[in-house]
Amino acid sequence: MPLFFRKKKPSDDARKRLEYQMCLAKEAGADDTLDISKCELSEVPYGAFATCKVLQKKVLIIHTNNLTSLVPKSCSLLSLMTVKVLDLHDNQLASLPADIGQLASLQVLNLERNLLKCLPQSIGDLAQLQVLNVKGNKLKDLPVTVSSLRSLRALDISGNMVVELPRGLAHIRTLETLTLDASSMTYPSPDICSAGTESIQQFLCKECGIAYYPPAQYPLPALESDGGGTAVDGVDRAVHKYLEEEDEWQNKFLDYEKRKEQKMQEKLEFERRLNKGQREQALLVQQLNSQKDEILQTVREDQMRLEEGLTKHQRYLEEERLKLLQQLKQAEQGIAGRIQKLLEDNQRQKQSSDILKSLENERIRMEQLMAITQEETEQLRRKEVAAAMQQMLAESYKNKLIQMTNESRRQDLVNQACSSLAEMDQKFQQILAWQQLDQNKAVSQILQQIEMQKAAFEALQVKKDLMHRQIRNQGVITEQRQTLGYLLQQLLKEKKQREEELQQILLEMEAKSETQQENYWLIQYQRLLNQKPLSLKLQEEGLERPLLTLLTELCAEQYVPLFAHHRLSLRALSTMSASDLEKVGVAEAGLQRAILQRAQEILAVAKTIPELLRTEDTEVPAAPEPSAPWEEPPSPAVPTAPLLQWDEKRSECVVCMEQEVRPRTCVALEQGWGEGSSPIALGIDASAPRHSQAQASPWGGRQGRARLLGGLGRALLSSCAALSMDQPWEAFMGLPI
Repeated sequence: MPLFFRKKKPSDDARKRLEYQMCLAKEAGADDTLDISKCELSEVPYGAFATCKVLQKKVLIIHTNNLTSLVPKSCSLLSLMTVKVLDLHDNQLASLPADIGQLASLQVLNLERNLLKCLPQSIGDLAQLQVLNVKGNKLKDLPVTVSSLRSLRALDISGNMVVELPRGLAHIRTLETLTLDASSMTYPSPDICSAGTESIQQFLCKECGIAYYPPAQYPLPALESDGGGTAVDGVDRAVHKYLEEEDEWQNKFLDYEKRKEQKMQEKLEFERRLNKGQREQALLVQQLNSQKDEILQTVREDQMRLEEGLTKHQRYLEEERLKLLQQLKQAEQGIAGRIQKLLEDNQRQKQSSDILKSLENERIRMEQLMAITQEETEQLRRKEVAAAMQQMLAESYKNKLIQMTNESRRQDLVNQACSSLAEMDQKFQQILAWQQLDQNKAVSQILQQIEMQKAAFEALQVKKDLMHRQIRNQGVITEQRQTLGYLLQQLLKEKKQREEELQQILLEMEAKSETQQENYWLIQYQRLLNQKPLSLKLQEEGLERPLLTLLTELCAEQYVPLFAHHRLSLRALSTMSASDLEKVGVAEAGLQRAILQRAQEILAVAKTIPELLRTEDTEVPAAPEPSAPWEEPPSPAVPTAPLLQWDEKRSECVVCMEQEVRPRTCVALEQGWGEGSSPIALGIDASAPRHSQAQASPWGGRQGRARLLGGLGRALLSSCAALSMDQPWEAFMGLPI
């Protein structure tokens, strides 16, 4: 068995249940019951003892816990003096406190399913005990003091190792029910034990030599009346009161169950109040913050007042010290004056001695004159000298005493002044230390309150932020769903509309014959070639023939309009760089280098043969022959589309319907649709923005058009890719838009 073990901490649910039950017990109007069962307690909390003592609880229920002792170290069993019912079953109690007999009001004690090995001797002091249940323990015998339980009605010792009953049980006249393991008993015998409580009591009374009387004839001591009367009336009254009390206890237990259900409802109400309290707590936090500011302000004011008081006290002490020094100076001056007077008196005494000597001489002379003998004069002189010397010694001794007393007084005054100053300084330092301690305590308390308020406010704020974030996310998700649903409906409508338009166009195209369709495309292709703007033709005719040949050899015919628009020549190309060509609109790096290199080669040849450039400059290029023969279509195949009107302000691509398109994009379309088609780029500005994506049209995109139109249509589209037009190409072709 390990000597040290870690106490198992109660779970969150158990801790919440304990707090809730303690709150219910402390509420106004609560009953006399304290129920802290099923809380996973290892010891009874101090608050339970305090609650039972203050509120005088009569029922204490602590079953189904992990208790190893009934009374903690910091508690006293006297706190349970008013308890009448104590339920401790399903715990781990190994022993009961030795002073359990102090529970004078205890009537029901339930110790079922514990680890008790013995019962204390003081259990016999429980004079009011009526029910004792020690079932399912490890008891080997019962204490002799059990016979003192004069009010015991029911005793359950089954599930133990008890094999003998004490004879003192015969003295318990009120015992009605005795439950034990009859098969394992040796005294009394199993047969007697199996016969019931009455036979056991009769056997024990016979063993003790006393008469047996049924329990009904012995009223409980607590229920006996003080007045006289017959024994029969007393027994009837006792039985009647016993039945009434039993019914009362049953009613109390039923009321307890009802109150328990009511408390469950009150628990729900408590949770609602708790939520409300949390909201109020937020307001209290704000109020506490304001109060904290006020407290800090008052602390600052108190500190300022304290500093002012300290300065005043210091000034007062300084003034007192100056006064004391002044008094010391005055005392020293007085002492010095007295000493000076003493010295002057001494000097006068010396002068008086001289006078006395002169007088003595005069007297001696007079005595000599008067013929006094020498012996008498010597004796007289000796006496006078001795008297004078004695007087002088006395006076000098007095002066020394006076001087010593003055010195001692002066030293005492100085010592007293120093000690008083030291004491005042010590008291002042002590006062300062106390004030500093009080200030530190106040500051620490304020800081602790601030931290607690901050933690509570942070927890509330985090909770609010989570709720707000969830609400915002739900709102955003709802809006996104609505938007996506609207877009999906719109896309489905557009899809359906395009399918209908494509089906209509396919039906119209299938209605025409193949020959008419071929003639139609040839006519439209020829018309498209004839619709080349005159200004663009003139600009292209103005280009040098070697430059046109150069672009044709390099497969860069799409840049002819660009060169014509910028009026570039071979001499201009000789002075340009690759970056200049890129600014003009030639984006391919290899093509830039090839154009510049060929231009320099042509100019080098032209230097040797200058007539080459002159003759070529004077020649006018002939108009290009149409790529398709001119055929007059039959009358049914004449297109119904209106004539094109050229507008130089706007331009759009005939493939993707995008306005102001760079030629590179359309060339890329032509290269992707098929080889062998050479697009014609006319009148397109190189600085125009590149289109990002094709506009929606009834043909369903560029690839859809290419698949529908076929071979000749593919060539026509590739030729029209770079042509700037002010109307959609469907209108030019005579198709419905």
